[in-house]
Amino acid sequence: MKTLLIATDFSANARHAAEYGYHLAKQIKANIVLCNAVIVPAEMPQSGMVVWPMDDLETLLLGSTHQLENLKLQLEKPVEGGGFKPEISIVNESGVVTDIVEGFVENNQIDMVLMGTHGAGMSRFLLGNHSKNMIEATTKPLMLISPETRFRPLKKIAFAADFAHPGTSMESLFNLIPFAKTLGAEILLTHIHEGGEVSVEMQKTIAGFMTEVSNKANYSQIYYRSVQNSQVEAGLSWICEHGDVDMLVMVHRPHSFIYRLIKSSHSEKMAGRLDIPLLVFPAAQ
Repeated sequence: MKTLLIATDFSANARHAAEYGYHLAKQIKANIVLCNAVIVPAEMPQSGMVVWPMDDLETLLLGSTHQLENLKLQLEKPVEGGGFKPEISIVNESGVVTDIVEGFVENNQIDMVLMGTHGAGMSRFLLGNHSKNMIEATTKPLMLISPETRFRPLKKIAFAADFAHPGTSMESLFNLIPFAKTLGAEILLTHIHEGGEVSVEMQKTIAGFMTEVSNKANYSQIYYRSVQNSQVEAGLSWICEHGDVDMLVMVHRPHSFIYRLIKSSHSEKMAGRLDIPLLVFPAAQ
């Protein structure tokens, strides 16, 4: 892990996420890019006939640059303990957040995108349009930070394994392992099964998965835990609350748990709260 891109709109939640990202960058010895997308009326829905004056756009960009520089200075304030100090650069352009972020990611070496959410805990983390759009668009791991998230060293990471798609889960797990190694963190492979007994066929799939992990992962801090719950989201909430978990990792693919939540109008009914970071891996196309 070398560079984190932190998307910000200068809101209180975004500033909180940037502070979290700075602490994380110090822990993993990564540099930071602070990114702001300047959204002008001509780019908003229902405003296609509006012509935004170039002078006003330049004023907006200058204002954005000023706020990014201020945020950079705030993050770089000396703190007790010293240690690694991330190098911070800034970038801003006019346009849609997802386009700006993905355009920069495509042309630069970015290892992870981080952004804040607008909502309380797990029950609302997918309600914000920016969160939804970034989950759909990102080609890099995306870390979502809620206002309730407080920084603490990441020592146990819960990975929500989907054994209906073991190949995709395996690929994402192997991408997660270098990050976990840098942190010295355990990975808890978590399987939420919604029925009663796990079928013999599923047991074989899980056993094969764990055998392959053991043979290829070259990382001893990987464990497995199965949780029975009639709702996947409730089971994940339970493991996060009671399993001493510092971060939840999920894979986003068509028809996955996250995909269903994004498309659902009932995501606010999710059980529990998630006040730890959510790291979303995009499934390989």
